[in-house]
Amino acid sequence: MINLKISPQAKRVHLPEVVGKGYGTFWNFKGRYRVCKGSRASKKSKTTALNIIKRMMQYPEANTLVVRKVFRTLKDSCFTELKWAINRLGVSAYWEIKESPLEMTYLPTGQKIYFRGLDDPLKVTSITVEIGFLCWCWIEEAYEIMNEADFDMLDESIRGAIPEETGLFKQITLTFNPWNEKHWIRKRFFGEITGKDAQGNPTYKFHDSWISPDGQIYATTTNYLCNEWLDTADLKVFNTMKENNPRRYKVAGLGGWGIVDGLIFDNWREEAFDYLAISKKPDVKSAFGLDFGYTNDPTALFCGLVSEKERTIWVFDELYEKALTNRAICDRITGMGYGKERIKADCAEPKSIDELRDAGLHRIRAARKGKDSVNNGIQYIQGYTIIVHPRCVNFITEISNYTWAEDKFGAKINVPIDDFNHLMDAMRYGLEDMLVGPAFSFD
Repeated sequence: MINLKISPQAKRVHLPEVVGKGYGTFWNFKGRYRVCKGSRASKKSKTTALNIIKRMMQYPEANTLVVRKVFRTLKDSCFTELKWAINRLGVSAYWEIKESPLEMTYLPTGQKIYFRGLDDPLKVTSITVEIGFLCWCWIEEAYEIMNEADFDMLDESIRGAIPEETGLFKQITLTFNPWNEKHWIRKRFFGEITGKDAQGNPTYKFHDSWISPDGQIYATTTNYLCNEWLDTADLKVFNTMKENNPRRYKVAGLGGWGIVDGLIFDNWREEAFDYLAISKKPDVKSAFGLDFGYTNDPTALFCGLVSEKERTIWVFDELYEKALTNRAICDRITGMGYGKERIKADCAEPKSIDELRDAGLHRIRAARKGKDSVNNGIQYIQGYTIIVHPRCVNFITEISNYTWAEDKFGAKINVPIDDFNHLMDAMRYGLEDMLVGPAFSFD
């Protein structure tokens, strides 16, 4: 039981009833880095949101910075989770919530929760709080940050002395799905240096859950099994995944590290660029591809530029969202400014293509099918350099995990996995004419 400091009287909250179990050490840890990798439905984001609201109301001089790699992804993720946490704790009367700009204020004290994206680093490093101190930072979907130097910049911005008598502490919380075992987060927070190899490089012992000897890191792994609020339908999703896709279940079900072996595309890099300047080059053409999804899979729009002369593909934007009706797809694409572009869509859904054309996407067409179309498309794209803008976080996640499938003996076969392929398929659809001409098509 805790007392939340609310004027004019305290509100008593029984945390186990509100938060649930499985996060006791995470909830109470006060070291510099608090890191949680977990499966889907593991409560990691909701628990973090509840913890931030509780802490803000407990410590009257603390402020919080919430960060994702791309600012536009915050509203439908962390911002929504924190609103849910405020309502879950029954304290909505004490919070002012603004959407323009994204900001939350605890009314009794004026403390604030700020929201920033690493795509505007100046706004991250220049935050000045009005009351108290900037104490805490939450980085959601931290795997999106591919460059460790970007994290270091953020880490350095949460600095400065805090008077000891306040009882405050500084902490960065990272939550993420562990898709890639080669991500820098694994060594930095889950790896304990045990020595050096013959070349002088550090050797590591890796932990699923541990507190570092200096007490500054708590890194842990959680999964859906600690979520006592999942119903039968929720559990069925994971049981089906366990049976039909054990590779994905290891990561999305149990929170284990994704082992990335046999990547289909290794000819890519993340790099910021001015797509308007590139589009003005005489030989550069635009390419848009659409892969349909709804309940379990996202609708994915690939937005790219292609130069056959430079053998380069620039990926400059994306749509990646579940539960979109055809009308909503049209509205999203039009709102992104691409409603008049020529879009190639998955030909398996001719009715959806017709509906989108009637709704206003007049230049949408079905991608063609052909023999060996998937592998032919992959082969041609492998001959290009792919430059991905940092804002395209879902494209980066997919291309980092898109691998060849394995046979029952564990040997790689010439078939892509049926996973991390929504934007990969959309890319093939969008590029079919420019990369391989009319002789080939893609399914």
